Amino acid sequence: MIKRINKLAIELPRPEHGDANAAAAVQELLGGKFGEMSTLNNYMFQSFNFRGKSKFKPFYDLIASITAEEFGHVELVANAINLVSYGTTFPGDPDTAPLQNGKDKRYSTHFTTTAQTAFPGDGMGRPWNGTFVTNSGALIEDLLHNYTLEIGARHHKMRVYEMSTNPTVRELCGYLLVRGGTHIIAYAKAIQVATGVDIGKMLPVPYPDNTKFSEANKFIDQGLYNVLYTWGEPEYRDIAQIWKGENPETKEPLRVIDGVPEGAPIPDLEETPQLFAPGVDPDDYAKILKRLKENI
Repeated sequence: MIKRINKLAIELPRPEHGDANAAAAVQELLGGKFGEMSTLNNYMFQSFNFRGKSKFKPFYDLIASITAEEFGHVELVANAINLVSYGTTFPGDPDTAPLQNGKDKRYSTHFTTTAQTAFPGDGMGRPWNGTFVTNSGALIEDLLHNYTLEIGARHHKMRVYEMSTNPTVRELCGYLLVRGGTHIIAYAKAIQVATGVDIGKMLPVPYPDNTKFSEANKFIDQGLYNVLYTWGEPEYRDIAQIWKGENPETKEPLRVIDGVPEGAPIPDLEETPQLFAPGVDPDDYAKILKRLKENI
């Protein structure tokens, strides 16, 4: 089972102005080939289908732990898209074309299919594809795939970071660069335990290092580059058999936190009557409220 916590991984700043094209760029970090939906589903299906869980438990625990975090990353990216999208259209009578700004934006899906909110697709509107999942069942092959998947995801975050100065986009990318870099190290360590090969020396990534990105440094200073989580479940504590020693970049000790990230409030999105969302008028709301309070 998955335990859901009603918090975001970090607090995202609310931008002063909407930026629909920046939101379109961030969509690639959600539903692109190397987006968070891909990392989530790769690790999720690998954990579901893992053979020999008891015999190779530390590896199973590692993949399962990162799976849980990736669910939160999907949620975080979606909320970033929602915040960056807000304010690009305005309430008005349908005959005044209140969504007219949408026709000049490159991601029309945000104006036609969603209520200016996240879509499970890439930065060009193509839906996320299940063929992006690799789950061979061969432990080392899957670990190697995960290592390169995280590297590809990191490159996309670096490029989106450079595409926008929007504070929400930069905060999102800074955090994900640090946590994605952590996962690169985690899978490198798992491969070394499984094979004896230090793949980080053969493929010296990440480059450039995260300190080159201003918004990443605050998360490095918080120690988020050195930790993995058990999510409060004692069954996953064996990740400490892999996640140990020092961070090859910071030289700081690696830690397993027996719990969950601190988290931050989830944004409460404003109503958008021009998009008919949520589409409940004041009279209907009063009736709904009355029904909710019945028999309490």
